[in-house]
Amino acid sequence: MYHPRDNKNRTLLWLLIFAISMGFFESSIVVYLRGIYYPEGFSFPLSPIDPKIASTEFLREFFSLAMIVSVAAIAKRSFYERFANFLFIFAIWDIFYYIFLKTILGWPASFATWDILFLIPVPWTSPVIAPIIISLIMLSLSFVIYHFHHKHITFEIKVREWVILIGGAVIIFVSFILDYLRYFLVQYNKQEQLEFREQLEILTREYQPASFNWPVYIIGVLILILSIILIYKTNSKLKKEQSN
Repeated sequence: MYHPRDNKNRTLLWLLIFAISMGFFESSIVVYLRGIYYPEGFSFPLSPIDPKIASTEFLREFFSLAMIVSVAAIAKRSFYERFANFLFIFAIWDIFYYIFLKTILGWPASFATWDILFLIPVPWTSPVIAPIIISLIMLSLSFVIYHFHHKHITFEIKVREWVILIGGAVIIFVSFILDYLRYFLVQYNKQEQLEFREQLEILTREYQPASFNWPVYIIGVLILILSIILIYKTNSKLKKEQSN
């Protein structure tokens, strides 16, 4: 006999396949780029890159997110299920991106290896372990949402919980760009004859990560975990109220 839960599990399976496949495509692009620009292996500072390829990379990052949002939206109708799908796909994509790079290139050498995560609006950098932890937290929140939806229980995230969740995410974002911003502020205007865009390109190319602000990052992680705990407690309370 057909059961609605079977359809939900099937949807989750297809989302998993899509996310893993996307992780491979993402890693394969990096394999090609590193073969061209880093034949001796990736390291900082960044190698000079063709402007067209650089522009393409910016657009690729944007459209990668657009792909995730699109598939997450198609798979479900309710906002919270779509949100859970987005978190699930993004997290699996990111984790398997590193798995495939390790399999193909033997990189990263360890969880402490530095990586450049995004380029928008400025370079995000951190040891590899940092984005993996965030991916695991995203998976946790997606499973909390799936847990209540699969039991046909009304799910909601209250304003207070949204504020805490978004606040934690912002702090995490700041921790990823803090080292670059510190470097940029120190180095900016040393070449006063150049325009802002030219200085930005040069400084980004010369940038070498110095230190990751673990205290800021950990605060953000703890806030995210707190938000998930509060979300779970709120909806567990709603579950009890609906059962009575």
